[in-house]
Amino acid sequence: MTPRILVIAGSDSGGGAGIQADIKTVTMLGGHAMTAITAITAQNTLGVQGVHPIPTDMVIAQIDAVVSDIGVDAVKIGMIGSAETASAVARRLEAMTGVPIVFDPVMVSTSGATLADGATIAAFERLMRIATLTTPNLPEIEALGGEAMARGRTGALLVKGGHGEGEEIVDRLLFADGGEVRWADPRIETPHSHGTGCTLASAIATGLGRGMTLADSIARARVFVRLALREAPGFGGGHGPMGHQAVRLDGDLGGAMLNQITVPLVDYAASAAFYRLLGLRQIVESAPRYARFESAGGGTLSIETADEIAGRPVMFLECGDLDAMVVRVREAGIAVTDPVMESWGWREARLADPAGNALCLYQAGENRRFPAWRLP
Repeated sequence: MTPRILVIAGSDSGGGAGIQADIKTVTMLGGHAMTAITAITAQNTLGVQGVHPIPTDMVIAQIDAVVSDIGVDAVKIGMIGSAETASAVARRLEAMTGVPIVFDPVMVSTSGATLADGATIAAFERLMRIATLTTPNLPEIEALGGEAMARGRTGALLVKGGHGEGEEIVDRLLFADGGEVRWADPRIETPHSHGTGCTLASAIATGLGRGMTLADSIARARVFVRLALREAPGFGGGHGPMGHQAVRLDGDLGGAMLNQITVPLVDYAASAAFYRLLGLRQIVESAPRYARFESAGGGTLSIETADEIAGRPVMFLECGDLDAMVVRVREAGIAVTDPVMESWGWREARLADPAGNALCLYQAGENRRFPAWRLP
């Protein structure tokens, strides 16, 4: 299934945020992105030089054109342009029953430019009431009247902690009934973070459009954002774009994905030189017993001393939900070890196929390609 994602947002001429980030995100996650552009901005990594709102009737015409022909599985709303457009979009989307809506209440750009005036922010309440999820950052939650007030206006609230202090970023999913889910990860220090909010919201919408649960959609979206931050190309002299083009996120998209093979080695130097000759990039070096390489497609291959892997290759299958996969395998009568957290940041469970070949089911997220000891 290819989820059809309608993105209602502004255009970023620098390609870092807005519609451009949304399209890249939806595409990389296997969806089909459709757009209703609310504003055209002239901007780059240094700031916003101009904003031109699209007339409200043209915004609605774009939505109508998409809905009447292609159909919509989920909606992402970003920069809305004006209070008039906010109200008109809310009226139009109210008629689309059963379609999940993710609203990112964009108010200020990464560079500090104002993208929503007071009247527009006041009109956000109507969009929040039709949204499945609203995704404010810490300054935005204050502008919306505080956490308690915002929590009562929307289906669920994802309070993003990127503007907070400390070495960890904590994101909190808050439900109207008082329930809460939290995620915490080390902060990635980089100036190239333009478009993180747009990317996160579009990734969540793509997951919801695919039929994933809200919590699973958020968890996968957070990994996508972190990988895109790590892959930032470093363009511009200010807040640069993220590296959507280099992100591979295979887990959570269905069954297990073959992402790594570990093969035995006898001569470390000869094996490492051989795989570098083939064009693989070495990302981990632990001579003389282990090395990991990354292929052009993002998959990884490791070499390890033969005695440590019983002299045979090991196939690594990445799972979106390792525990669920272990249950499925055991229900089929196949022996598999309990999942354990390894020191390198992967959760793993070991088993063998009917021919005795060694397999490892694992869940790693960004740690597969970006371990703490990754080579520069």
